[in-house]
Amino acid sequence: MDPSALPRPARPVRAAVRNRRADAAALPRRRVERARVPGPAVAAEPAPGGGLVRFARSTLQLRVTTAGAVFCGWDGAEPEPSYALAGGPETDARVELEPDAAGGGWRVVSERVTIAVSRRGAVEVRTPAGVVLRREQPPRWWETPDGADAPESAGDGVRRWVQRAHVAPDARFFGLGARSAGPSLPDGSYRLWNSAPGGASAPGDEPLSLTMPLQFVVADAGCHLLFHDNSWDGSVELCRGAEGAGSGHDRTGRVEVRMDGGPLRYWVMAGTPARVLQSWAALTGSPAVPPGWALGHQHAGRDLGGAEGVRRMVRGYRERGLPLAAVHLGADHLDGHRVFTADAQRYPGLPRLARELAADGVRMVSVVDPGVRAEPGYPVYDAGVAADAFVRDARGRPVHGVARPGTALFPDFTDPRARKWWGGLYAERLQQGFTGFWHDMNEPASFAPFAAFGDTALPRSARHALEGRGGDHREAHNVYALLMARAAYGALASLQPDRRPFLCSRSGWAGLQRYGGTWSGDAAAGWPGLSASLALVLGLGLCGVPYAGPDAGGSGGRPEPELYLRRLQLGAYLPLFRTHGAFDAGRREPWESRPEVLEHAGAALRERERLRPYLATLARLAERTGAPYVRPVWWYDPADRALRETADAFLLGDALLVAPVLAAGVRRRAVRLPAGRWYDTATGRDLRGPGTVELDAPLARVPVLARAGAVLPVAGPDGGTELEVWAPAPGVTGGGVVVRDDGDGWTAPRLERYVTRWSGGTSVRREDGSEPDLPVRVRGR
Repeated sequence: MDPSALPRPARPVRAAVRNRRADAAALPRRRVERARVPGPAVAAEPAPGGGLVRFARSTLQLRVTTAGAVFCGWDGAEPEPSYALAGGPETDARVELEPDAAGGGWRVVSERVTIAVSRRGAVEVRTPAGVVLRREQPPRWWETPDGADAPESAGDGVRRWVQRAHVAPDARFFGLGARSAGPSLPDGSYRLWNSAPGGASAPGDEPLSLTMPLQFVVADAGCHLLFHDNSWDGSVELCRGAEGAGSGHDRTGRVEVRMDGGPLRYWVMAGTPARVLQSWAALTGSPAVPPGWALGHQHAGRDLGGAEGVRRMVRGYRERGLPLAAVHLGADHLDGHRVFTADAQRYPGLPRLARELAADGVRMVSVVDPGVRAEPGYPVYDAGVAADAFVRDARGRPVHGVARPGTALFPDFTDPRARKWWGGLYAERLQQGFTGFWHDMNEPASFAPFAAFGDTALPRSARHALEGRGGDHREAHNVYALLMARAAYGALASLQPDRRPFLCSRSGWAGLQRYGGTWSGDAAAGWPGLSASLALVLGLGLCGVPYAGPDAGGSGGRPEPELYLRRLQLGAYLPLFRTHGAFDAGRREPWESRPEVLEHAGAALRERERLRPYLATLARLAERTGAPYVRPVWWYDPADRALRETADAFLLGDALLVAPVLAAGVRRRAVRLPAGRWYDTATGRDLRGPGTVELDAPLARVPVLARAGAVLPVAGPDGGTELEVWAPAPGVTGGGVVVRDDGDGWTAPRLERYVTRWSGGTSVRREDGSEPDLPVRVRGR
């Protein structure tokens, strides 16, 4: 790293002081406040799709969508404007607010969930059979006395509020974005403010770059998802319940959501996990399908030694027969760590380098940071100033922060004009030969060495356009990275209309799946990082972001050989498989470790390559249904409490169960099986669930099980696609879906369904009874 490109030590100190002073001057001071609650109900007004319940000091609007989601908005809050929603949800006109004879209030009854409102403002979420999944207590607002009697004006976004809820004693909490403490979240307080990622630690003390006010709750009675559509700073406090033993009383689980401002509005959907996420995808948008090459192994580098270093690294992979799909170039390929100008000295002739790599089947991916170096004469800076694209303070002056380039300005991605200007900048990178992009430092966050000085990126009082509504950084912070991804994805789709964009963002918010995926870097150092990385991917999948993964090889220091190998083995089965290395910290290519590590790491990389057709199928199914590639083991049986507590295994689609090794020295481990028959893919051993089994986990591999009767597409020895079929149990049919996606464009793929049966042998047919036109390899029995 060029020291001249680093900010001087005084800059972050000055920036932190400047931000605090700006906030003190521009943000309103907290005055005397008093609490307000809805009060008693006074009237109800039915309407197509729901209705309005009027209370003495508030109103509650209920609306049901055709996808099965229910909207609840207090104090006049509407579903839109919203950055989370993919568009205006379609109202189910068949539903209408009606009296609730059992509770004495009102209710709306949809196909999948019933919402009941009491006369004091409590809201119950019930199954179609009437079982209560959740009870929201009447909310409470804090406001100045002069505004206490004006509930209709409560949409100004400055009132703090709190809402408490109770769930079943056996309920377990998931979601809240990328949380290393999961996948089942322990008791604690979780902040809702995107921050520079740090190591996994106690709940509430883990700064992470992608948070969401989304709770996915699983209990014996059923599953439900609740999303507070509010991007302000806040927190969610979770407390699990407990069931009384014998004649003892049950203690319900508790949830408390606190927000510093913004509307009190939320969406509820209930049903099986698959139905819940299907409704969520219908509401917030289908996950983008990555190009086929992005499902292979990718390597990122902070400093790969310039163009020649990249060539040497790629040759190393090819000479050893190791698959490599893409190289991610870090900030060292930028001129002075600026945003879009390439370093002509370290990376001369980037288009030629891109052509050479493409001949080997390797793409180039470029890092992009939002911070633009504040230097007159730098073309991106001058163009941004001319376009009035940068965030300004309360006095109308551009806000200066500290980022990777040094003193920097930040585009206002909440302004459509700024998004259009920013999107046009990607044309230069495409001309240089890049085929994908990863967004970094976009919380927005200060450059890591200066994070100790506080938030020196943007003050909370910074002004944002917010699509013309106007507001400040308190509302815009959490959606900043989401809108940066929106600007890039729209521009890339326009600049390269024949290719699906590849976009991966470090930060984001609800709806990020519409524009690409996310990677989490190192969730934690050492062996705890494996559990944290798996928790992040599982949690994000339940939040609707299926394409995610950590830096599988680690990014800080050189890990011990066994840890490095186990990282690779886990990463090979996650949606985004990216390793990371740098000259100054040890390159961490597989051949730099012990010979046995190279052999076993090569096996993991080749297994990933073999599974790429299956991952492509999962990507298309995620687009159609919202179901994540990586699923918790309770996905098909959430009532199995032992599975709900399982944090060390996962399902890859519906065909494979992966049990990674997450601790040092483990050569044999226990695996909790869901119901059904399973095969150990390494030994062919026949296993029965539900139950717990012991499986070998040598250094060479991790336990992977296949569901009996499953059909999955894999790459054959000749590189073509073949069907791997696992024999079904006698008397039980199996099957699977195969998506034939032959390119990286927008052409609709061909979807084929297969059925397997056992009648003295395994038979495989298409759903219409015809023979498969792909080679079939039967395994098991």
